[in-house]
Amino acid sequence: MNGFDGLESQTPELVRPYVITKGRGLPDEGQLSLITLVTAAADHGQRPTRLSPEEQNLLDLCAVGYLSVAEIAGHTQLPLGVVKILLAALTESGHLITRPPVQRAPLADRDILEEVLNGLRAKFG
Repeated sequence: MNGFDGLESQTPELVRPYVITKGRGLPDEGQLSLITLVTAAADHGQRPTRLSPEEQNLLDLCAVGYLSVAEIAGHTQLPLGVVKILLAALTESGHLITRPPVQRAPLADRDILEEVLNGLRAKFG
């Protein structure tokens, strides 16, 4: 047993995400958060054959409807960063459509709620 045996067994795990993503970096959190919804574009049936197996798998998952980035990562069992990079690339190439999460509703004003409550008490006792 030489000193490199342990390193060789770790190398594929370290290289694989880089190879899958073709060296691309992570997209901005604003572009793809965990709750961003993703679906395949309408013309997903006309996919080019140059997509990797991982990209094809993502398109198949997204073809059924909207899924969140977190759900997609869970189904693929790929690292979240890899999934985000691939989804960003597929979105930029027009294969996927993303929908940002709905903004949180503003909190109601306490004074208005108290006025409504007082009005209901006055009317219904």
